[in-house]
Amino acid sequence: MLDKSAPESQTRTSGPLSGFRIVEFAGIGPGPFACMLLADMGADVVTLDRIGAAKNLKAVATRGRKVIELDLKDKGAIAHVLDLLDQADALIEGFRPGVMERLGLGPDTVLARNPKLVYGRMTGWGQEGPLARAAGHDINYISLTGALAAIGPAERPVPPLNLVGDFGGGALYLVVGVLAALLEAQKSGKGQVVDAAMCDGAASLLAMFFDMTAMGRWSEGRERNFLDGGAHFYGVYECACGHFISIGSIEPQFYALLRQHAGLTDDPAFDAQMDRKAWPALREKLKAIFKSRTREDWCKVMEGTDICFAPVLTMAEAPTHPHMAARGVFVERHGVTQPAPAPRFSRTPSAIREPVTADIGEIVSAWKR
Repeated sequence: MLDKSAPESQTRTSGPLSGFRIVEFAGIGPGPFACMLLADMGADVVTLDRIGAAKNLKAVATRGRKVIELDLKDKGAIAHVLDLLDQADALIEGFRPGVMERLGLGPDTVLARNPKLVYGRMTGWGQEGPLARAAGHDINYISLTGALAAIGPAERPVPPLNLVGDFGGGALYLVVGVLAALLEAQKSGKGQVVDAAMCDGAASLLAMFFDMTAMGRWSEGRERNFLDGGAHFYGVYECACGHFISIGSIEPQFYALLRQHAGLTDDPAFDAQMDRKAWPALREKLKAIFKSRTREDWCKVMEGTDICFAPVLTMAEAPTHPHMAARGVFVERHGVTQPAPAPRFSRTPSAIREPVTADIGEIVSAWKR
């Protein structure tokens, strides 16, 4: 159950979005994550969820909400939702195209009543196009952009969790779009629809690689380029203990430090840093060197230098690393370790607030004041 008696310190807003009112139509994945970011930054986020829907109300992505259960197939409930949206600054929904329109909550209806509303729409394929109404997941969206084909070992592509489509190309672009539209609405007095498609965002994330391809600095195929595991100076290596370390010694001065600390200064073969033909042999040499000592040993030698080095930590290990612990990158809530709000603000800090149950009529009345 949500705590209706949460202390004021947990429910008051303190971030830069304090005062902004956002209505979220409950979903999964990138929509809730986007609303978590907005709530952390102080927005008053009201989540409309189905009556009796299975919930993990202590989950990371549900933090900071006012949760209202209602039946969107009930015309009386829709009337209350429209009253709520009349007072809102933004709406976020992640249904397939056409669902909101069938509910009587499409952009034409809602914006006619509240012309300043920013209407954020989160989908995989977008609001139109041949695949718009088809089902899909992160792996499918990044497949069509060229991103998945570029990630993984030479033998086959490997999904990078669902970070590139759902959260990088989806949730983060939705947040950027909604915030940009809110800024513009303050000037023009007019809202608009933000069509945030995961395939669009994932494609946008590839901008640098399309640029490098045009300049002849990037070639098709995995483990052939300096950022995809092809280069010996940018990659992951196994240590004697079975754990891994990462190096990213791209710049000549960083590469020189790598050679120095790995005992390679006198090996002329490593002079050919940017010779792609030499990369496989040099990578094999580095494999043997890093395999000769434990991860802890290499951390003592390389961590904190300009080699561009870090141990490859698990999610269980990351919170206890001295740097992550010193910055408070992770916090504990309900016994669950989770990321702290990001980014950080000097004057209006973000904060994690507990979700609370709410009544739609009470929220409408409060927002009208």
